[in-house]
Amino acid sequence: MSARRTLFGVELDPLTMDETVAHCLEAVREGRQLEIGVVNAAKLVNMRRDPRLAAAVSGCDLVLADGQAVVWAGRVLRAPLPERVAGIDLFLRLLGEAEAAGISVYFLGARQDVLDRMLLRVADRFPGLKVAGSRNGYFDDSEQETIADGIARSGAQMLFLGMTSPKKEIFTAAHGARTGARVVHGVGGSFDILAGVTKRAPATWQRWGLEWLYRVLQEPRRLGRRYLTTNVSFLLMTARELIRLTPSTAPANRSH
Repeated sequence: MSARRTLFGVELDPLTMDETVAHCLEAVREGRQLEIGVVNAAKLVNMRRDPRLAAAVSGCDLVLADGQAVVWAGRVLRAPLPERVAGIDLFLRLLGEAEAAGISVYFLGARQDVLDRMLLRVADRFPGLKVAGSRNGYFDDSEQETIADGIARSGAQMLFLGMTSPKKEIFTAAHGARTGARVVHGVGGSFDILAGVTKRAPATWQRWGLEWLYRVLQEPRRLGRRYLTTNVSFLLMTARELIRLTPSTAPANRSH
């Protein structure tokens, strides 16, 4: 595997989507666990404010650039990443690979009605997929060990967490190994998208790094202020880091 790139003090894996999928399938074949963390601009900002989130993400076996802005920042800051590996795209690729290879999966997250709708759509799209089990994402911290044990009993080889940050990262860090799943992937709001509850940005918006704006237009009151503040913070972080990395052009003092 290529050497990791360090961006804002976070180590990221410079992998393509195909390479990531290959690593996941290899982990299943070899019976070892692979915990996947994904970061976008907002999460990198929040990791600076939340030490638990930072530790949980940094502790993952693979940390991938989920946001296009992260890829752009990597180029600017001389920590190049080959491409964006969006969490939802990886999720869909792994479902297809799991169906083809007979790998069992477990879905944890979302409201029960959203989860039910997603399961129906997944069954339609991947009719041969082996679903070991599922559970909604509404539970107390005191229930986490019991839920992890239930996933382990299901025999699921891949676990997908459709929960928000930092809940999914903290669950993975604390109980990922306990679940027995070979691949643990936090997919955030992907369950809502697959269920048809929210819409994903068109491909053009994705290429231009504007998925955040598409989401804001869908839920302006809930997301507008949040994305504005995190995007500004991310731009400032990038600018500060660029200044730090740029050698001074001022002439050195000379003693006579």
